[in-house]
Amino acid sequence: MKKLLALVLALAMAFALVACGSEAAAPAADGANAPAASAVNDGADAADAAENNTNDGETAAPVEAPAASDIKIGIVLVGDENEGYTYAHIKGIQDAMATLGLTDENVTFKYSVPEDENCYDACADFADAGCQLVITNSYGHQTYAQQAAIDYPNVTFVACTGDTAKASGLANFKNAFTGVYESRYVSGVVAGMKVAELVAADALSAENYTADGKVKIGYVGAYPYAEVVSGYTAFFLGIKSVYDNVDMEVTYTNSWFDITAEGTAAESLMADGCVIIGQHADSTGAPAAVQAASENGTLAFSVGYNIDMLSAAPTAALTSATNNWGAYYTYAFGCLVNGQEIDTNWCEGYNGDAVAITALGPNVAEGTAEKVAEVEAAIMDGSLHVFDTSTFTVGGAEVTSAFATDTDGDFVPDTDEAVFDGYYHESFFQSAPSFSLRFDGITDLN
Repeated sequence: MKKLLALVLALAMAFALVACGSEAAAPAADGANAPAASAVNDGADAADAAENNTNDGETAAPVEAPAASDIKIGIVLVGDENEGYTYAHIKGIQDAMATLGLTDENVTFKYSVPEDENCYDACADFADAGCQLVITNSYGHQTYAQQAAIDYPNVTFVACTGDTAKASGLANFKNAFTGVYESRYVSGVVAGMKVAELVAADALSAENYTADGKVKIGYVGAYPYAEVVSGYTAFFLGIKSVYDNVDMEVTYTNSWFDITAEGTAAESLMADGCVIIGQHADSTGAPAAVQAASENGTLAFSVGYNIDMLSAAPTAALTSATNNWGAYYTYAFGCLVNGQEIDTNWCEGYNGDAVAITALGPNVAEGTAEKVAEVEAAIMDGSLHVFDTSTFTVGGAEVTSAFATDTDGDFVPDTDEAVFDGYYHESFFQSAPSFSLRFDGITDLN
């Protein structure tokens, strides 16, 4: 009965949103971010807060810890182990289980759950089965997980990559995401080292340069959402921190996982002379296309996402930006085991061991490992901020103001000033990315 009621309510909510004139978000299997409905500022003095501190600033309320044998956790996944983003979650869950001594009796999975009422059904099934904690891994699951939280107030629900937990006012509904923009930046440093090496060796041809002499970089994105924009901008800034004279072209596949579309997009970018192909999409399509082109004489290298791409591009892959979801799952499962409240918004980057880059490929530039270590240390000690406003311009001007939160449903941030102390504070007002500025030097092709 609850499932039927929830479906009716979800449809009513959807109708209300349309009636109010808000735009509908496209499917977001990777947890793509639409700006938050309202602020989740933790109440701390912004000038003194850490860049990705999204702890709500509330005193955690003690909850009764279940006996180890009674712990039940349900995991709702948008894909399976064959899809890079979901595989990273599965690996993180397995690591958390091993760390905390949990078994298959404690943790149950539902794979390839669509971003529709099937998600609510999966959440409700877990709640009816006695799960104390239910976690979904896709942004498109959020609405259904939130409805389940309303219907099952004694169960904690977490929507990974979501952004409505704080605004919902529900004590049992949470959001979580990693500060992956940090590892995007570091993967850009790896790419920048390679570009600098190629330029120094005079290895590039005329087609690899723009008309005004800038090296061409390409990027395969899934959707033009803030999560993707935040990621590719961080990647671009990482490149420019090493070799400044670059431009980047971004093309979208409008899918999180489409091997053919991602490969075709990479081929198009290489045909235009792009020498580095980055990605925010979940398949091996782009790296494999770069590898094939490289074997046929094209000078191009790949920077991937989620997983080590060396199996798909053994000589073309430089590295991948990745999430260590084990950091969050260990934290969340540990809260349940110890009877502690889970943060309403959780986000950690390098300092929380939640992000990283994968193994360096055989063709990275000399000195890359040392440079990576230097940059990671600077991020961790706070001397380097990814979105330092002195390092980029928008419309030819330095950015002095940018909001983080959307309050009117038009997917344009309109409140919560995120630029202070000289940089944009990503994942400060919500765990999911909010950065959506379009930089000079980056061109959206579609």
